[in-house]
Order: sequence, then structure tokens, then C-alpha cells
Amino acid sequence: MSCGCKTSGDSAHSCGTKSANGCESVNTCGNSYKLSVFDWLSNINNPVENRCDYVEVRFKNDRKSFYKNVNNIPLHIGSVVTVESSPGHDVGVVSLTGELVKIQMKKKKFSEESSLKIYRSANQKDIEVWQEARKKEDHVKIEARKIAHRLGLEMKVTDVEYQGDASKITFYYTADNRIDFRQLIKDYAAAFRTKIDMKQIGFRQEAAKVGGIGSCGRELCCSTWLTDFRSVNTNVARYQQLSINPQKLAGQCGKLKCCLNYELDSYLDALSDFPSSSTTLDTEKGRAFCIKIDVFKKKMWFAYVENSIAWYDFDIDLVKKLISKNKRGEKILPLEDLKQPETSLQSIDLIQENNVDRFEKKKGPHHKNKNQNRPNNNQNNQKRNNRPERPERSEKPENTNPNQQKQQKAQQPAAKLEKVEASSDAEKKPNKKKFKKKYPPKKDKNA
Repeated sequence: MSCGCKTSGDSAHSCGTKSANGCESVNTCGNSYKLSVFDWLSNINNPVENRCDYVEVRFKNDRKSFYKNVNNIPLHIGSVVTVESSPGHDVGVVSLTGELVKIQMKKKKFSEESSLKIYRSANQKDIEVWQEARKKEDHVKIEARKIAHRLGLEMKVTDVEYQGDASKITFYYTADNRIDFRQLIKDYAAAFRTKIDMKQIGFRQEAAKVGGIGSCGRELCCSTWLTDFRSVNTNVARYQQLSINPQKLAGQCGKLKCCLNYELDSYLDALSDFPSSSTTLDTEKGRAFCIKIDVFKKKMWFAYVENSIAWYDFDIDLVKKLISKNKRGEKILPLEDLKQPETSLQSIDLIQENNVDRFEKKKGPHHKNKNQNRPNNNQNNQKRNNRPERPERSEKPENTNPNQQKQQKAQQPAAKLEKVEASSDAEKKPNKKKFKKKYPPKKDKNA
């Protein structure tokens, strides 16, 4: 089975990978989910004479190479093999076999003359030496940084990789300037007692080895799936109408983000219909220059040279017509006269959408003013004068028996009916609910 672990590439981890003879190995691939390949030609039976004798073998991190299977060893993806190296031998994991290897070799322009060969499938002794070497890498990296700091070299040791037979150590480092590490190699050889190989890498490769989270909230592209690093310059940001802000455009490697190249082709296709951004218009009021471009709305903003505060936007079709007039030697109207009023239905809908009261229910014509049905103040005053006087509340008797309280409650409805009959000769009372709201009953202080 192929390696399925997702561990960092700068330390040794056991991922449970087993070779053909059952030996458990450590993770050689680092970010294996980045380097795993789907062989879409594996189910196709090819003729024997056209069989590919090369396999792709991966090592720590993103290091891969092609090797020739001279002994016709039955290999599959995930097999741990011992391959030729200089000096000695190295141990890696097969990442690709079959006809797809030819396509990869052609894509990467790999020469068959410089290819090395596969010795054998890794045995138990090869696996044990390989495991012991991988366990030393963290300690060696810390000691290597201390030695470089003691020598005063402006460099950073990013990663360390042992060869499979522990006969060579490769130090990956980053530096802004050229480093004279002749004394450094002598100190490394004396400290680690093995052959030393120094390899300088870029800051993008360092970010791919270390990993991290980007400003988008996802893992870095260089540490998950991106294998080739295309150059990114500030023109890419200008084509996309982005502000040249190094803090926003730079990634964790300190360089411009690789994702700026993803949509560049789409922007270039859209900008092919636009006039040049250096276009100037000769108007009756003066010269105007292009100050802004909107790729999605297909508009261009122009402003006068004398007054660059006022901007006027036009469609690119109108701009092309104005440019053709200038080429014929004709001056166009002022920009404010050419600008059409934006009173379309879309603008009205946008105004309604941005309105704060758009969710409130609109009152129909049947909703009239409530004050129209209310009586005048004179009628209210007459009703107040004709209102019968309320009897004064009697004080509650103290220490009454519960039987007496029940009798009083039973007599209360009858007393209310008598009061209503007594006031029948008077004018009809207004609605009780409105009456209670307007004139709440007064509480007797003695009660």
C-alpha cells in the first residue's frame, strides 16, 4: 500500500508503510498527500515489447527521480526500494509505474542516459539503517544551525536529509547573498563524521517544506499540491487592478503570492477588448486621461488633467468611438455632457434594496387615520360631565371569616347589575377598554 500519512516533511514520522517483505518503514515522502499520483493507465494492458522499464521514486519532501528497473523486479506504488546513489545507495518509495512514467519523463525533460538503476527491494537491514538515520535529522538540524550562527554566516538551515545508507547528509539552506561555507563544511564534517552536501533553495521551496496557513484560511498551495513555482511580478497585480501593497500581496515566504497567477489569463482575455490604459481624450474643455478600469463592468473612468477630482465613467464601446473621433482630428464634447444619467430601472431597484424601511409593510388605502373616527373634544367633555359618580370604596373589614368573604364575592355580580340598570337613563358609556385606558380608576388613600 502507498504511504497515506500527512506529516511535516522536516521530521521523521512512522506512517506504517510496509514493504513487500513486511518491513515497516518510516515516512520518506513528508507531505505524501501532495506527492501522491493517480495512475489512470494502470488498468490498461500494454504489449510486452512496449513495456516501460522506468519507475518514479520519491524521497523526503518533494524530491523525486526516475530509476531504471534493470532486474525486472515486480514493483507497485508504495514499494520500498534500494536505488543507486553517489556514493553508496539510497532508500525510497515507488510513487509511479507503468506508461504514465514516460509521460512524466517527457514533461520534465528527463534524459534516459543520466538515469540510475534500482538495486533491489529494500531488505530488513536497509530499513533499519534508514530508520536510525531519519531519527537523527532533528538533532542534526539544531546543531547545524548553532555552528552556522557561531561562524557568523547569514544563512538559515531549513531542512536536513540523510541518505538511506547514512553515508551522506544534505543540508537545505536559504540565504539572501552568496555564502562562503568552506569552513562550515569542515566543521560539519568534524561534528557529524560523514559526507556533507549543501544545497541552496529559494524562499518558496522553504515555505513548501515548512508549511502553514495562508491569508485565505487554507493550507499553503506550495505545501499541498503546487510543485512548479512560476515567477510572479507586480505586473500581475496591476493587470488585476490591485493596489500594490506588499503586506497584502506577499505570502508567508515574503514573495508575491502564487495565487496571483491563477486568474491572470482570464484578466488578460478580458483586457484584450479594452483600449490602452494610457489613452487620453481631447475634449472641448481640455485633455482627459484614464484613471481607472473596471474589468467586470467593462467601464473606464476618465478625469481632466486640470481637475482630477471629478471622475466620469464610460463604457468601452463609447470610449472606442471617442478615440476614433480624436484620430480624425475632431474634439469631443466635455465629459459631463457625454455622461448619461443613470436613472434606469436597475438603479431604482438598487435604491429600494438599500432602503432601510424596505421590510416594513406598506399601508393600503383602507387604512385610514384612526383620529378621524374619534369624537370631538366638546363631545368628550359632555360625556365626562354626564358620567355618574363612583361610590367611594369602603375599607376592607379586618379579621373577617372565610365564609363571609365567599358570600361577599357571590353578591358582587348582582351589585354590578344594579349599577348598570341605574345608569341606563344616562347616555351610553364609551367603550370600556378605551374608558379604562383614558381614565384609570383613582386609588383611595384610605383604602
